[in-house]
Formats: sequence, structure tokens, C-alpha cells
Amino acid sequence: MARLDSFLRLVAEQHASDLHFHAGNPPIIRYDGELTPLPFRRLGRDEARRFIFEILTPEQRQQFDEKRELDLLYELPDVGRFRTNVLEQTNGMGAVFRIIPRAIPSLDELQYPPAVRKLSQHQNGMVLVCGPTGSGKTTTLAAMVQEINRTQQKHIITIEDPIEFVHPRIQSVVTQRQVGEHTETFSAALRSALREAPDVLVLGEMRDLDTIGLALNAAETGVLVLATLHTNSAAKAMDRIIDVMPEEAREQVRGSLSVLVRGVISQQLCRRANADGRVGAVEILLQNYAVSHMIRDNKVHQLEGYLQTASNDGSGAQSLDHSLFTLVRDGLVEGPEAVAMATFPAQLKKRIEELPAER
Repeated sequence: MARLDSFLRLVAEQHASDLHFHAGNPPIIRYDGELTPLPFRRLGRDEARRFIFEILTPEQRQQFDEKRELDLLYELPDVGRFRTNVLEQTNGMGAVFRIIPRAIPSLDELQYPPAVRKLSQHQNGMVLVCGPTGSGKTTTLAAMVQEINRTQQKHIITIEDPIEFVHPRIQSVVTQRQVGEHTETFSAALRSALREAPDVLVLGEMRDLDTIGLALNAAETGVLVLATLHTNSAAKAMDRIIDVMPEEAREQVRGSLSVLVRGVISQQLCRRANADGRVGAVEILLQNYAVSHMIRDNKVHQLEGYLQTASNDGSGAQSLDHSLFTLVRDGLVEGPEAVAMATFPAQLKKRIEELPAER
């Protein structure tokens, strides 16, 4: 057994999410979003390298020595699977391990609004899942794929780096490809996927101009594209896609997005009030005439204001602040935690202060 395995077992036993294992620091775990050092000595440069190299294959060691960074999936039998990034940093070698839940959660278990399930039922177009690192984007994407797999007969192709949740066949055929192992790049896998008769195309991340352009092309061909973006809101997701395009292509891209985007889910994880664990606050933007008009006419900046008013119209769309307010009203999240994450903190604080003292 590799010596690192004992630290990873502790992560699983403590229901933590991450292990930070860097030369120059003691091992550190992340529990409910907070970093906690373990009672262990500071890792020396050579010691950290020995610990980490123990879990790598000869090919992975060579790749790391050539590129000074490495993404992989490390599986510890009877414990769990860990998404792993190995890196070189100021004090020497380091690695970050994020545990992947064994079971794929359902949308019901994640307590998501019905609008999220409806987004997974679209036959074509594009659905984006956004949020900062560690906000649960991959879990949400996996739950949506699971919903399609459970209820529809589709050919689902996932392109990931690395593969996290493994999807068994239920109703659908799920083809999972890992960048670096089954294909060289996201863009190469995307080009290939369009010749593989997909009904649903799942991208672990839209990282660059080439990948974003190919994803839009796939959606235009009648495929349902589910993808993640590292942005903090639906409006910023639109800005990110448009801004990465050459200036001369942006008007055309705005037109495509206004037609293709079925919805955007943007999420944040909040600490639960008086309990362990975290709960998701979810912003949901849904396609309609007004939203398409704002995207097409370069008025993306108006989307945040629109969501503030659309949260109570019965459509299923909701702003992040509305979701945060609901969590506070229901006693799941403390007011200061919600206000700290809000898009419009002063307005949310005022609404929270107007709540009855006993809820």
C-alpha cells in the first residue's frame, strides 16, 4: 500500500472533499470548504516527491518530469476514486486530490428545482453548468446525464479530463472518453464525436476557442450539448463565450447563442446552518424571447437584472439571490453566509432582515 493511501482513507472517513499534499506544508484536508492541517510534519522536498511518485505509473512519472504537471484519476479499492492534479511549486512537488462520490446522485437528492430536470429533457441545443472550482459542477452534470440515462434511449458521449463518474447503461448507451488516455485533446474528441452519431454530448469543460466553437457547431447539428464553464453567473457565461471569439465573429456567435442556449445553471455551495455539510444555491436562466433578445442584441449585462424579476414569474428561472433567500428562509443557511455570496448583497440583506424572527 502506498503511504499516501492512509491520508486518502482519512479524507474518505472524515467526509472531507480534498487533500492538499505539498512540499513545504503538512498535509491539509478541506472539510465543508474549510482547510484544516493534519497533525503531521511539514513535508520535505524529497519526501513529498517519494510519496507522490509511489502512486504514479512509470508512464505518468515520465510525463510529469517532462511537463511538470499531470492530471489523473487515482483509485483506492474499497475507499474511493480521486481526481488528482500533480504539480511543481515553489517548495517542490505537490498534489491535490478530490474525492469522487461512489454513487451518482440524482437530481432529487441534490434538491434541485424542477427546471433543472426539464433542461435535461431537451432534444437539442446547449445547456451550461457554471460555478467556481469546487462548486459541484461535475456532480450536477453527472446527475443530469444519469437522468437522461434513466429515462431516455439515447447515445451519450462524454469527453472528460479525467473521467470521474462512471455511468452504467440503463436506458441509454454511454460512451466515456478521457483526454490524454482515449484522445489527445477535447477538440480532437469533439471532432470525432460528431461522426459517432451522438444524441447527447457532454463536455467536462469548455476551455478554449476551438472547443467552444466545436461545441456550438455540435449544438447547431441537432445534438444536446451539456458543458461546464468556470464562471460565477449565467451572464458571465455568455460573456465568456462571446469574448473568446474573434471580434469579427462575435455578432454571429451572439445570434447562435440566442437560439441554441436552452438554459444556464450557475451554482455556489453554502455552509449549512447548525449542521455539517453544504447545500447548493442555484441560479437558473431559461431560454425565452426576452433572454434570446438580450443575448442577440449585445445586452447580456441586463440578464442579472432580468433574473431578479423573473424569479417569481412561475417560469422556473431564478436568480442566485432568490435561491439564497429561500435557503435562509427555510433555515438551511445563515444570513451572513448568504449575503457574502449574493450578487446584490445589500438587497438580499434587507430582504433577510424583513423575515419573521422565528422561522
